[in-house]
Amino acid sequence: MTTSTSGLHLNTNRRWLADAVELLSSMRFAISLLSLISIASVIGTVLKQNEPMPNYVNQFGPFWFDVFEKLGLYAVYSAWWFLLIMAFLVLSTSLCLIRNTPKMLKDMRSWRDNVREQSLLNFHHKAAWTSPAARTAFAQSLAGQVAANGYKVKLVEKENASLIAAKQGAANKWGYIFAHSAIVIICIGGLLDSDLPIRFQKWVYDKTPFSGNGIIADIPAQHRLGLGNPTFRGNTLIPEGGASTTAIIPQQSGVLIQELPFSIKLNKFIIEHYSTGMPKLFASEVVVRDNITGHTFPATIKVNEPLIYKGIAVYQSSFEDGGSKLKLSGYPMSGLQDDAFAIAGEVGSTTPLSKNADAEYTVEWSGFRMFNIENMAQSGQDVRAVDTKKTFNEKFTAGLDKQLGSAAKNANNKDLKNVGPSVQYKIRDKTGQAREYHNYMQPVQVEGDYMFLTGVRNSPNEPFRYLRIPADDSDTVEEWMRLRAALSDPALRAQAAKRYAQRTMPSSRDTADKLREQLEQSALKGLSIFAGEEGMGGYLAVSQFLEKIPPQEQEKAADIFMKILNGSLWELWQTAREKDGLKPVAGDEKQARFLQLSTNALSDSFFYGAPVYLQLKEFEEVKASVLQVTRSPGKKVVYLGCLLLTLGVFSMFYIRERRLWIWVKSDADGRSHALMAMSSQRKTLDFEKEFDTLKGRLTQGA
Repeated sequence: MTTSTSGLHLNTNRRWLADAVELLSSMRFAISLLSLISIASVIGTVLKQNEPMPNYVNQFGPFWFDVFEKLGLYAVYSAWWFLLIMAFLVLSTSLCLIRNTPKMLKDMRSWRDNVREQSLLNFHHKAAWTSPAARTAFAQSLAGQVAANGYKVKLVEKENASLIAAKQGAANKWGYIFAHSAIVIICIGGLLDSDLPIRFQKWVYDKTPFSGNGIIADIPAQHRLGLGNPTFRGNTLIPEGGASTTAIIPQQSGVLIQELPFSIKLNKFIIEHYSTGMPKLFASEVVVRDNITGHTFPATIKVNEPLIYKGIAVYQSSFEDGGSKLKLSGYPMSGLQDDAFAIAGEVGSTTPLSKNADAEYTVEWSGFRMFNIENMAQSGQDVRAVDTKKTFNEKFTAGLDKQLGSAAKNANNKDLKNVGPSVQYKIRDKTGQAREYHNYMQPVQVEGDYMFLTGVRNSPNEPFRYLRIPADDSDTVEEWMRLRAALSDPALRAQAAKRYAQRTMPSSRDTADKLREQLEQSALKGLSIFAGEEGMGGYLAVSQFLEKIPPQEQEKAADIFMKILNGSLWELWQTAREKDGLKPVAGDEKQARFLQLSTNALSDSFFYGAPVYLQLKEFEEVKASVLQVTRSPGKKVVYLGCLLLTLGVFSMFYIRERRLWIWVKSDADGRSHALMAMSSQRKTLDFEKEFDTLKGRLTQGA
């Protein structure tokens, strides 16, 4: 009884194992795995991988950020579930190969010469004919003709009959073997180039990402990977004249430092441009020094022309600023002062906005670009970025959307121009809050007028919104800054309102004096509203003021208000120039246009949000090359897999296996009777034609 029960358990276990192997090696299981891998690949393509975690929080919000993080969607190709799917795919394909390859190899060697005459009669493609020749001679003649058509032939003598077994295209089965082997090899190559070795070092050697700031040479050993790391993919940024012996491997919570067996010194970074200013060539002239032997040699690294040394490939990835030295002029954006002050900085460093140790603001210099290719066909996004209701407010400000912006890209209307150098920086206050700014050095022609463009955004996920400051006759911002400071001065506003009233109503009669006084008060009121004395200034404050008027009178009131405001601003400008000892400007169309653009810029400046405007004056550019450094032992393995996959697909689709049998027997009269049958895995028109051609050749002369 015990023996019987043990045998039953053994048979059950064997049956369970056989069923599991059958499932794992089945076509439906492999297709399911490939479908999951395809879905994961789509996710990895759509969702940027291995970005800093704050970027994902800003993009998806805290709730979905946690959900996606638990699913491993921020690093799909190294997620545990993706690696598990890959492992099952390798296992499934390997079991399929183990089960079917011996059968296929045996079938390729087999002649299938155990057929009988009756079985050949059941074939769809068959033919029969008779020859007066003797059976043996006839069979040998047929075998020779079949061999002449490219078939491998075997002649077998049966009882009172001869069997010709022939085959062609047996290599078709190598396609199956090569294709399935390629899947296994490519997956193994991919795993060799994955981050599994780095994960192993994290688990075993307690390696942790570095998330702080500091000099690379001072970063502790627990954040460094040694020369023995079998696979990695990192970047190194090298300024001209600088050198690097490490690469930075980005991680979700920081970076790891990868030691290199050699140092790379950048002598010169070369960038060439097309006539439009678009870059056409990146190249780095470097000197490589072996850290062990001291051997040095020069090399030029170009896009698609990497340097390969000691199994490590160095690719030209991109370029950055390497610490350009900048000199700028700062202009206050609030208060009564309009005098410029000098400020200097270096990209990658910080500068206080005041010489005092307890400066309220600091400038973080984040970038400098020598060339900026912009599409000037579209004016871009307004710096104000405010929503208005479907009221008079919206009607009043509807035309302002054209006042502000850079040249945003437009696929349907392109006007690409190089608008010259630009500087990018952040202004951070004592509480740690910061806004980012992007200022062009030279005035840019937008819609026929030359403007100084200065962009602002609150976070890196937002596009820059640009304030347009009109260039004066000297191609500077001096006149606009003078008008801005004057608008902030109550005394100058009062003088301007008085001058406007006197110029408009010069008569000295009593009635005129009263009207002139009322006009003066109206002008002063308009300037005060526009200056933001009661909160927000600019056109938004004007529209809010006009909304207090009955709707049926708003249009008329707006026309009168704007006429008084424009006249008052003109007098304010002249008053400010007189205060600074300058002559009044001519009241021509050019100066009127400048005042109109200045007024628009003054209105938009309330949304600029910076204590100063910084204009780039001089610079000393320092280029830096960004190189990608990789060690990928699985690359050649993947190449082998791709070769096998190509051979496999070619074999399966373009090589057709055909089998041919001819049964030859003789009758009592000495004549020979031949029965031919032919088969193929795929019944195509080519096969039909081949069968008819071969039948015609063999039966010819029978």
